[in-house]
Amino acid sequence: MNLTEAFTQTALRQQDRTALFWGDDEFTYGRLHQQARWLAARLSGEFNVRPGDRVGLCLKNCPEFVPAYFGALMAGGVVVPINNFLKPDEVAYILNDAKVNVLITDNTMAETLPKLGALQPGLRVIQVESFAEAGGTPDFTAPNRAPADLAVLIYTSGTTGRPKGAMLSHGNLLHNVASCRVALGADTQDRFVVLLPMFHSFMMTVGVLLPLLTGGAMVVVRSLHPPKNILAEIIRRRATILPAVPQFFRTLAGVEVGPDFPLRLCISGGAPLPVEILREFSAKMPIPLVEGYGLSEASPVVSLNPLAGPQKAGSIGVPIQNVEVSVQDDANHHLANGETGEICVRGGNVMLGYWNQPEETAKTIVNGWLRTGDIGHRDSDGYFFITDRKKDMLLVNGINVYPREIEEIIYRFPGVKEAAVIGVPDTRRGEHPLAFVSPTEGAAIDEKALLGFIRERLADYKVPKQVRLLPALPRNATGKILKTELRKLAAE
Repeated sequence: MNLTEAFTQTALRQQDRTALFWGDDEFTYGRLHQQARWLAARLSGEFNVRPGDRVGLCLKNCPEFVPAYFGALMAGGVVVPINNFLKPDEVAYILNDAKVNVLITDNTMAETLPKLGALQPGLRVIQVESFAEAGGTPDFTAPNRAPADLAVLIYTSGTTGRPKGAMLSHGNLLHNVASCRVALGADTQDRFVVLLPMFHSFMMTVGVLLPLLTGGAMVVVRSLHPPKNILAEIIRRRATILPAVPQFFRTLAGVEVGPDFPLRLCISGGAPLPVEILREFSAKMPIPLVEGYGLSEASPVVSLNPLAGPQKAGSIGVPIQNVEVSVQDDANHHLANGETGEICVRGGNVMLGYWNQPEETAKTIVNGWLRTGDIGHRDSDGYFFITDRKKDMLLVNGINVYPREIEEIIYRFPGVKEAAVIGVPDTRRGEHPLAFVSPTEGAAIDEKALLGFIRERLADYKVPKQVRLLPALPRNATGKILKTELRKLAAE
């Protein structure tokens, strides 16, 4: 079975049931499926999309995300979800790397599209506002797509500063949905709150695919500010499962809820859950908050603190069904309980590899194991703990940010001799970037102008909160910048 067959089975079984709540509007399974078929017929005909062709999807959270996603798959295409916070140059890189010739977006990108068109000649655009025209049952037969066929190409930032496309097959994603369904005890009565961006791998699997392939529903929150809007939607729509990033649960812990509060489960993902937030939440809320772990390359869910317990603070839990996790050293030897090494993952959820990057794939998938780049250990009960990140990465609101990408931009600013970016703890966003810069001899660097220069070229969440100027950056004997020393300076 492939993803569209799974969705079609669910939709035909309960055509009149609400699949998605959006403010005052409700979208049935039948309506979303009809829109997906209409789009698939249009993509296959007017836009000449053939099996395996990549179709870009750049949208804010909205109901049309669902038929856009499944419509592209029904046409035999490969969905390329694009972070809608990115600037045109960043989007153009992904479009070019994936060879995307068709982009599905909305009218909020109207001002950006001419620049994208110039950067990616031949790009054709479908705006989701046209989905309102969908009607009837188009004469369309979906091409056969096997479980091993590529379904989604999701870009994740790389240590080189350029994002890499993780290739996820239909089988990868169906495997992860099935495992998550068991781990969460999800059924047709569950309604999942969608706060995080749907382009994010965590939300795409847990917030979109899981409810829609299980026969449940999505409660997509239109406005996240103020936070009471979220609570109002949860109560109004009787939502039962809330996946979110750790910072949101600190906010939720400060809210008084009545005995009829509908949530039965909260899932923390996208970033490590601080023990302090878990304790604070557990002391005030009558529902469990469980921490999980995953990465885009694993579709993405790998482990979860089991609902039936015990749950261990600071742990990413145990592997979900049909997924194996091990701790290995640099020579690929499996380590014993309590020994620290790299967290490695094996299972049907592990990606096919990186798009057009066989060397990176070979470094990442070794002997059938996905090397995650995260450092940790397993205790005697089989629970895993992450203690450090091998890759030089920040997590800002649950989204990967790599310092190298920011540093490369800083080095382009006149007068910069050296640059290094580190992550600084942030109670609201998890982390934020902090830049250290030393000027060339005789140069004067305007910090405000430098930040403006970065902001023009990178998404806002990647822009350092501050630039600190130093005469020279600390280096070791081989000339490598010592970020450990910079972290000490940041803490002072």
